[in-house]
Amino acid sequence: MNLIQKEVEKCDCLSGFFIIMSMAGGTGSGLGAFVTQNLQDHYSNSLKMNQIIWPYGTGEVIVQNYNSILTLSHLYRSSDALLVHENDAVHKICAKLMNIKQISFTDINQVLAHQLGSVFQPTYSMEGSYHYRRNPLGELMENLVPHPEFKMLGIRNIPQMSENSLAYSTFTWAGLLKHLRQMLISNSKMEEGIDWQVRPPLSGLPTLGKVSLNRELHFNTSIANLVILRGKDVHSADLGGFKDPALYTSWLAPVNAFNVWKTQRAFSKYEKSAALVSNSQFLLKPLDTIVGKAWNMFASKAYIHQYTKFGIEEEDFLDSFTLLEQVVASYCNL
Repeated sequence: MNLIQKEVEKCDCLSGFFIIMSMAGGTGSGLGAFVTQNLQDHYSNSLKMNQIIWPYGTGEVIVQNYNSILTLSHLYRSSDALLVHENDAVHKICAKLMNIKQISFTDINQVLAHQLGSVFQPTYSMEGSYHYRRNPLGELMENLVPHPEFKMLGIRNIPQMSENSLAYSTFTWAGLLKHLRQMLISNSKMEEGIDWQVRPPLSGLPTLGKVSLNRELHFNTSIANLVILRGKDVHSADLGGFKDPALYTSWLAPVNAFNVWKTQRAFSKYEKSAALVSNSQFLLKPLDTIVGKAWNMFASKAYIHQYTKFGIEEEDFLDSFTLLEQVVASYCNL
């Protein structure tokens, strides 16, 4: 904390902290949650966003589900937003879109860095302006986290491909945004394998009917979305499809639920590119799965002794389950 304080003192204006950490590993998750709690104690007025790596579904660490629920529940109390990257999804992007045969940690980190860069590289502060945003972290959270019960954010990028494929590809804003919108509503993490059968529910349906229909169609309801456009002719892009009220929960007006950032400067090798940061139901199934697996282990008292000998009591586990089951229920009922 002394080292952090020295860095904070160098800042002219502290907008917040961006904490990068894993969710299931012993050191990264426990230490990351501890540091975040300390930042909340010392800098309660500064924003805190945690970028967390969601573990592989078939992980190598037997207690990864315990670590995950303990980490998530602690972060939910002390962080303002959780920007989640799923290892399985990133691995699939490396294999399917980047055509990488032997996937290394470097390859995975490059995809993660590309996605983060596509969001946090400078953009103009308003339409027609040539002044860049001074506080992207704050504006991102202002746009996407309207309620403290809903803190889970995910990133989708388009296009994302190997250099060999890029040489033979051309892009239009209409095509990119059509694919990106369908990725959102069908909860697809990449443009390959999008389910085009998923459609938004009819706006006239009562809430209960809408909820059951969404489950049936696997429609991904959003709270808020932010699209970041970079490249040529960016001001000609039509974003009307993202303003459809059917995409969003009923308690937030679409005018408040959707925002866009733009810049004509291209990102990486792409003449045109779009990123979507979404607060939606995208993590419902993975979260429900991790909570369920952890509960099954906990019910049979498996590996609990590895935690109790370090001061983590069964009550701590029960508190974590209670908090996360509430998060699952809240997102489920959007």
